[in-house]
Formats: sequence, C-alpha cells, structure tokens
Amino acid sequence: MMRSRYSAYVQRLEPYLLATWHATTRPASLDLATDTARWLGLEIRRHETSDTDRAVVEFVARYRIGGRAQRLHEISRFVREDGRWFYVDGEFPGQARDSTPA
Repeated sequence: MMRSRYSAYVQRLEPYLLATWHATTRPASLDLATDTARWLGLEIRRHETSDTDRAVVEFVARYRIGGRAQRLHEISRFVREDGRWFYVDGEFPGQARDSTPA
C-alpha cells in the first residue's frame, strides 16, 4: 500500500490517495495541482504487522522543490477493513506533528 500511495503522489492521483485514506482521517481534498514537488525516490525502512488488520510502515521519501532536496520521514499507520488497506495517519520523527502525511 505504501508504494502505491507514493506512486500516486508522483502521478498526482488525488482520487486514489483519497480512496485509500481511512474515512476517519481523510481530508476533503489534497490540492495536488499546486504541488511543485518532484518526487525522487522511496525507501521503506521498516514494516510491521501488529495483527492481521493493522500495520506500520516507516519510510523516507525524497523530493525536490525549487531545486532544493527534501526528505519526508514518516511512520505511517494502516488498517485493513473488509479486505482493503487504508492509510490512517503518521508520525514524523524529529518534526512537528502537523507535517503533511503521505
């Protein structure tokens, strides 16, 4: 799920991102049309399944904005409902909690 969501950000596929975001935390929109990030790569650092319906994925996504390299380091929580995985939320090690999720 994490890799497909990253690919959706690269391709700016807002409908897919919203459809794979859990209803309890899903924003109304993402406004990807104004996003100037050029995504460069994804590194999955850790994946843990706490039970059959809950998982955590730690990743670092690299991107460039205005010629400057950036990194998004997130520990994301996912939940499976009716056989489908959904992104719930994430924590950002070393950053404020209100950072943009993946």
